[in-house]
Amino acid sequence: MPKQVKVKRSTISNDEIVEIYKKKGCNISSTCSAIGIDRRTLCRWRDADNELDRMILEADEAVIDFTESKLIEQINDGNLTAIIFFLKTKGKRRGYIESNEVVANVSGLELRPLTNDELEELKKLNK
Repeated sequence: MPKQVKVKRSTISNDEIVEIYKKKGCNISSTCSAIGIDRRTLCRWRDADNELDRMILEADEAVIDFTESKLIEQINDGNLTAIIFFLKTKGKRRGYIESNEVVANVSGLELRPLTNDELEELKKLNK
């Protein structure tokens, strides 16, 4: 592993860090390598700077939004795998779940997977 160059926080702006992060596909390891720091350093910078942390989280959300738009394009093109994936992830509350997944109705509004404790309690009731 190449030796990291010591980069001082004062020599790089939040905008520069986030721009590199975006260019590296929002990949922490690639970003750190490009800057010349290790992951722990970037974690410390984020912990110490709420604005940097917010900007990185915002970049992550933008990538997810972009990826979701590409998924929707595939759905619109009739890609059955994309359709099934979407229904398994976004359609759970309407009953599109794997057959081995146990869900609980929470206050009548949404479905969520049972916790291990809830599953154990349910097993006890069925004995």
